[in-house]
Amino acid sequence: MGQQKIHCSINNCHYWGEGNRCHAREIMVTSDSMGASLPDQLDALQASSVDAAPVESCMETCCKTFVEEGSENIDVDGITKI
Repeated sequence: MGQQKIHCSINNCHYWGEGNRCHAREIMVTSDSMGASLPDQLDALQASSVDAAPVESCMETCCKTFVEEGSENIDVDGITKI
């Protein structure tokens, strides 16, 4: 199996790279409502401890791994760039 590619167009994210490539080693995607209730520290590294969150459309999802470029919270999620 080859390296997975995650595409993201949020260019003010710490993990964003040229060509709209996500350079986070891991990401966590969940429902908007679940994402709003979880602290920033809870991210992909703890994903197995989060309840499943079904949604009805992509409009109800969010990437918990987003960290604004230049933010002092870059290391709060424990995720690193590849």
